Amino acid sequence: MNDVQRDLDSLVGTNALFEDGNRRAFLKTALGASFAAAVSPVMAQTVIHTDSVGLEVFEVGVMVDGQRVPAYVAKPAGKTHLPVVLVISEIFGVHAHIADIARRFAKQGYLAIAPELFIRQGDPSAYPTITELNEKIISKTPDAQVLGDLDAYVDWAKDNGGDMKRLGINGFCWGGRITWLYCAHNPQVKAGVVWYGKPEGEKSALMPANPIDIAATLKVPVLGMYGGKDAGIPVASVQRLKAALEAAGNRSEFVVFPNSGHAFNADYRPSYVAADAKDGWQRALTWLRSHGV
Repeated sequence: MNDVQRDLDSLVGTNALFEDGNRRAFLKTALGASFAAAVSPVMAQTVIHTDSVGLEVFEVGVMVDGQRVPAYVAKPAGKTHLPVVLVISEIFGVHAHIADIARRFAKQGYLAIAPELFIRQGDPSAYPTITELNEKIISKTPDAQVLGDLDAYVDWAKDNGGDMKRLGINGFCWGGRITWLYCAHNPQVKAGVVWYGKPEGEKSALMPANPIDIAATLKVPVLGMYGGKDAGIPVASVQRLKAALEAAGNRSEFVVFPNSGHAFNADYRPSYVAADAKDGWQRALTWLRSHGV
């Protein structure tokens, strides 16, 4: 039995939700079971695979405005009153890498929740190119919808073993931008971790603000980690956000890894930089713990 099948069997063996009670149908749609089509090329073998030994891993669904919003959940088996971390995906949705990140947090003692935030717009795993994915899904996903779905999962965590006094959030790329915004949206959040989330850029009716626009009112401390060679996020852009936060008295901190580009933590892609990913992960854990999460 391979590791992916073992984790899927673990999902089925816990309180995973089934649309029709059919295991085969569940396995076809299980969050975190595979990689999104648009991430090609995927490395032949992911560098890190986190097993589910000692964990409970399952899919749950919360109703928000008449829509079932699913999430991949990982937590230490049999434990309650746990610190909570929301795990916010890249544009690819909750695919295998994000599920692995959730298990990594769970191994560290967290109730980790990775919601599928594109559920109303479609299946992000199905689009073969990033261009199509951006056009069909990402550009049509309202920030307000995303923030509301995250609020619903914070409420779910409160009723399912989470300690709301220890609430954190961690996001990658698209999810990094959302992490900045959610930290401004929800004062319950104690700390955030952002991996290469865009600080500024074009706005629209569905995406009316970027992190730099909320810097003046942001109270939550955020650790922002960026690649010095990221062609899509110039270091100057990161520095502008840093200056805006400092001017507002915010206690956020930034790390720019000079030898990395975008997605340096994505251990399933050629962009992966092992040393910086390992360093970043330890910094993320230290940041959350040092702020009470």
